[in-house]
Amino acid sequence: MTETIMTETAMTETILVINAGSSSIKFQLFDAADGTLPVRLRGRIEGIGTTPRLVVQDGSQDGGVPLPAESGDGVPGALAFLGAWLRERLGGAMPVAVGHRVVHGGPAYDTHVAVDDAVIGTLETYVPLAPLHQPNNLAPIRTIRKLLPDVLQVACFDTAFHRHHSELADRYAIPDALYQEGVRRYSFHGLSYEYIAGRLPDLAPEIAGGRVVVAHLGSGASMCAIRDGRSVDSTMGFTALDGLPMGTRPGQLDPGVVLYLMDKGMDARAIERLLYHDCGLKGLSGISNDVRDLLASTDPRARLALECFAYRASLAIGSLAAAMGGIDGLVFTAGIGERAPAIRKAIAERARWLGFDLDEAANAANALCITTPDSRVKGCVIPTDEERMIALHTRKILRRHRSA
Repeated sequence: MTETIMTETAMTETILVINAGSSSIKFQLFDAADGTLPVRLRGRIEGIGTTPRLVVQDGSQDGGVPLPAESGDGVPGALAFLGAWLRERLGGAMPVAVGHRVVHGGPAYDTHVAVDDAVIGTLETYVPLAPLHQPNNLAPIRTIRKLLPDVLQVACFDTAFHRHHSELADRYAIPDALYQEGVRRYSFHGLSYEYIAGRLPDLAPEIAGGRVVVAHLGSGASMCAIRDGRSVDSTMGFTALDGLPMGTRPGQLDPGVVLYLMDKGMDARAIERLLYHDCGLKGLSGISNDVRDLLASTDPRARLALECFAYRASLAIGSLAAAMGGIDGLVFTAGIGERAPAIRKAIAERARWLGFDLDEAANAANALCITTPDSRVKGCVIPTDEERMIALHTRKILRRHRSA
């Protein structure tokens, strides 16, 4: 199996997709020539900053390969190791393009773009809007520009799918000068929502052209109202702090809380640390930010955290349904949405008033359809694939770049 993958990969042009976090780099290698973009390799480098190791999901690197000490303990060293490993794996060939997930495109980018120095400079200015993500998204772009300056790199934005929202949906009730400056509701997880919208015609055609709420529930969590395949509104706003409670982020929060913390003597960095790292499920439970840990716990604080999560999610469904004038479908995706039947059930029970009738056996099995035949609102579980969306957008820009 491994030899087949190596041979096939070396014989064709490939697109590398990188989704970088603070301690891990997820990657997938796609066949750029095949119209279906089959995956040739997927894996990750985890433990960056502590004990980094490469894990390849084709059975060839079971348990992971430790990175050598000379590679360093940061993202640049990990990427240099990955590049050398890929070059050997591909018989000396390298990808023709690299696509990156970049969380915040700010007011400057309403679509995905080829990277140059000016683009990097602009994206740097949005670091304060996504301090948990943006620096890690930009680090591999800079490193690859140094290692492979001639390889096309593409920045794919989580905000792009939402940029055609109406002004009514994007506005805060603040002075117009701030809106013109870029203080508006951008919304996030757009690559995931775009993928789900693209899958609905095949997997749930009866709701694909209707009014659908998609729940992207993971460590970062949000919901999006999608009508006829287009984003109408979302729970996230100016930053990825707003909306639902998340693993370590609070979700919706009265701005007065921030003023209160300032009056108590906390500076901006301390407040940033609190809101991005110490709130959400972690803050509520005092135990963990991982839903699996909380579901397994008998501590009443764990139950409170999960109930709060489900309660806020159910409120969001009603709000997003109102934005569309009704609801025809509810789709769960991402780690919690795809693999936590208990959480889906807790949310579904609070959404019964909308016409959501859960099929408990189907829900327990993580089936595609988790509602009964008589349910007025169709419920689905659809795995997301942000990396594939990045590959599709990267290939489109690569073709445009070559024909220019």
